[in-house]
Amino acid sequence: MKDVLISSFDMEVGGVERSLISMLNNFDYENYNVDLMLYSHTGDFMNLLPQQPNLLKENKKYKTFRLSIKDVLKSGNIGIGLARILAKNKANKSFKEESGYKQSQYMWKYALPFLPKMEKEYDVAISYLWPHYFIADKVQAKTKIAWIHTDYSTVDIDIELDLDVWNKFDYIISISDDVTKSFLSKYPSLKDKIVLVENITSPKFVRDMSIEKQDEIIKSDKYFNIVSVGRLCYPKAFDNAIKALKILYDRGLNDIKWYVIGYGGDEDLLKELIKENSLEDSFILLGKKTNPYPYMKASDLYVQPSRYEGKAVTVTEAKILGRPIVITKYATASSQVDNGVDGYITDLSIEGIANGIEKLYKDNVLRNNLSNNCNNQNYGNSSELDKLYDLF
Repeated sequence: MKDVLISSFDMEVGGVERSLISMLNNFDYENYNVDLMLYSHTGDFMNLLPQQPNLLKENKKYKTFRLSIKDVLKSGNIGIGLARILAKNKANKSFKEESGYKQSQYMWKYALPFLPKMEKEYDVAISYLWPHYFIADKVQAKTKIAWIHTDYSTVDIDIELDLDVWNKFDYIISISDDVTKSFLSKYPSLKDKIVLVENITSPKFVRDMSIEKQDEIIKSDKYFNIVSVGRLCYPKAFDNAIKALKILYDRGLNDIKWYVIGYGGDEDLLKELIKENSLEDSFILLGKKTNPYPYMKASDLYVQPSRYEGKAVTVTEAKILGRPIVITKYATASSQVDNGVDGYITDLSIEGIANGIEKLYKDNVLRNNLSNNCNNQNYGNSSELDKLYDLF
């Protein structure tokens, strides 16, 4: 049997973490011994991890990357703390809207001398979450594989610095053709390393979880209920969603309630925006939910208002639950839904979101057709893992 290492950061509620759980639930443990390296043993998804992979002991030095610089220094990791300060200063000098990517790059680069190596040598080492420095520089393996989940055309990144890391991998897994296209727009020299493996979805798991009782009751008979799931952050564009709902209310569609499941750094900003638009009773932040599926199932419409996505796991899950779907026309949207067949793609703007929702709100026939088309599809794809095993 071959020894496989899979690394990621933690198991906080998120699309990447949900896709990792699906992959681990469908992995071939008869032919592979799997070690799972999580830098931090935290997150509501920890209890959803299957028993088969061997969860390695948490390493406190790797856990520091999502602590504040103050807490890193207080923990005695002076070298890593100074590396964080240096990374922040360097990223700020080239500040753009998404400079967090550069800061993460520099943070890992400068901290590498202070991070321990893995003693065990593996046949295969998989880095499931960017940045990929740990597998690239601190693990010995015959085959190294990195995963990409995002639309790289939208982020500000130090390309040369990242190329140094990507070139240490034998293969790079992309989750969709559109993700591949955006990635190669910045790293054309890596074309021969790319392999397409779609996110693993388990329709049975999603449907079984969807029948659990929800904490808050969504009354679909009284209101037209929209549900969205995602981190409260700039890429997910919930600020645009709030403004779109205000437009819909101004148009007289005031029986709409919009529920958002998720957490993140933009929570205070969104609450203030909700208050400014007098939508306290209509745009409702439900917070973090380990199981979003009962809420998705109870919705009249699932909406993904994102500015950009790699391939949103939640959109596929909404399709599994037979929900009519509206997504914005982000770069990878066409890989998410077949427009007019199993979802509706609307313009990527505040008014575009409002128009897309209004169309589905008023067109009951279209909503039913989208739902029926989703219900008639099989979204199970565990066979995608065969593509990964072929690389081993």
